[in-house]
Amino acid sequence: MDILFRVKEEEDPGQETAEGQKEFSITWPSGRTFKSLVDQLPPKPSTDKDAFSPVMAVMIGGSLIGLNEEIPDDLPQTCPVELVRLSDMEGYRIYVRTLIFLYTVCAKRVAGASRSVHILHSINGSLYTEIRKGQEPVVMTMDQILKIRSMMQEMIDKDLPIRRVRKSMGSIREYFRSQERTDLVYLSHFSVNEEGYLYQLDGQWDTFNGLLMTSTGGLKWFDLVPYKEGIIIRTPDRSAPHDLRRYRPQPRLFSAFTQSREWGQVAGVGNIGSLNMKVASGQIDQLIDMSEALQSKHLAEISSQIAARKSRLVLIAGPSSSGKTTFAQKLCIQLMAEGLRPHMISMDNYFKNRDQQPTDENGGSDFEGLDALDLDLFNQDMSRIMKGQTIEIPTFNFLSGQREYNGRTLTLGSKDLLIVEGIHCLNEEVSRDVAQDQKFKIYISAITTLNLDDHNRIPTTDCRLLRRIIRDNRHRGYSAAMTISRWESVRKGEEKNIFPFQEEADVFFNSALVYEPAVLKTYAEPLLFQITPDQPEYAEARRLLKFLSMILGAGSEHIPRTSLIREFIGGGIYHQ
Repeated sequence: MDILFRVKEEEDPGQETAEGQKEFSITWPSGRTFKSLVDQLPPKPSTDKDAFSPVMAVMIGGSLIGLNEEIPDDLPQTCPVELVRLSDMEGYRIYVRTLIFLYTVCAKRVAGASRSVHILHSINGSLYTEIRKGQEPVVMTMDQILKIRSMMQEMIDKDLPIRRVRKSMGSIREYFRSQERTDLVYLSHFSVNEEGYLYQLDGQWDTFNGLLMTSTGGLKWFDLVPYKEGIIIRTPDRSAPHDLRRYRPQPRLFSAFTQSREWGQVAGVGNIGSLNMKVASGQIDQLIDMSEALQSKHLAEISSQIAARKSRLVLIAGPSSSGKTTFAQKLCIQLMAEGLRPHMISMDNYFKNRDQQPTDENGGSDFEGLDALDLDLFNQDMSRIMKGQTIEIPTFNFLSGQREYNGRTLTLGSKDLLIVEGIHCLNEEVSRDVAQDQKFKIYISAITTLNLDDHNRIPTTDCRLLRRIIRDNRHRGYSAAMTISRWESVRKGEEKNIFPFQEEADVFFNSALVYEPAVLKTYAEPLLFQITPDQPEYAEARRLLKFLSMILGAGSEHIPRTSLIREFIGGGIYHQ
């Protein structure tokens, strides 16, 4: 049979499509696996950027298919097969899941049967893990870490097969109960599926929220680094898969993750299975109250620090859908309770006029880069107001593309301070002319530590994406597909303009709420179901829907109108 391949930005000979992709056909007998077909593809030129980016899976009609699947007899030529490489986000996820499986198998063998392995969260593009006895972390020696790494490399060199087996949910549950994996027992208890998949590697079984590679031989790039009480797994850089992502410690971000985990322990929720138990047992209202109280307590502590330091300029930055606007408004109320008079300013007011704006690749104004801001004007105004002088604050008119002055003046008295919110606020260039002792920098993000189970983490970016899908639909009329289509560009901007400056913050504020996934499910699912198989965003919608299918939904009636989550689901006092 002839199989029509569509490959993104390939240099292979073929007809170029309207999307700038290449199409070519290969004759191949049915009944063979996609892996056997991919293995026969001609080698790529060494100058090709994808030459070191191996194929992780294929995409057919918006559905992701593992390479170990057989080519169906009725595969239509009108439905091209797209190659999913390690440099693609979904291909990268497949690689990391497989690396986690290999790591957990080897770490368990080195640590011993009484220990458990926990994949906790991402930090600086790598994964922080812990080996525990009960709930307490066990610090591994350098010799033990090297032994884990050596065992992983040995299994990679042997190119051991990874099998995927379909089982009834009942038998899966019983297996993990025998292994004392209560995290998976609770999770599978609420599954709506009658069957599920188990993966096997060298006699060890586990389950993962997505596809894995067919064997260990392709895991060529990784490293293990000791950190705090755990181990960091370094992963490849998507843009250059043969290189590992640059690793540097981020102690303040790490402390924020640690605090978030402690909050989860206080609330009695450490994973989605335990969250489902709270929903099913009618304890969700109590969980909401506790989560809101913990977050409010932290906000009050930040307010007290600002007051104690007598800071005059508070700078707030964070990635998309972190809740910066609501946080800033709630912080103002807390500061007023401290006897202060806060005044809010948006960095958007200091955009350069349209004729001075840098342009993006499409020729439009690029509002994401630092060059989009008139930093000289901002620093001049901040320097003057810190000296007790009066300034007139501009307003940027996005329709005309011009800054406008409408008579809003401001002078800071002894009890006044400025609250400024913007994506670049942690970059020292933004406030270079303001003395350090007058500034207080806050980084806010939805730092999710609530994972599916011990080995399957929930990326922080997924929760932020769900927030944005809901908010964009409610306030801008965007479909879920429109939001998903823009997300990769948003993430690139964050990687460039926000994340490198996280550690410049005086404090981190976690805007995630432990009950949040149960509430987001109720709002996000109907929007994601509207995405059809013919849309490019279908595969991402299916991935998110699979994640949400593991969560019991909860209503929002008990959530206070002052809650930060109201910025996204509506009904809050700060966003009418």
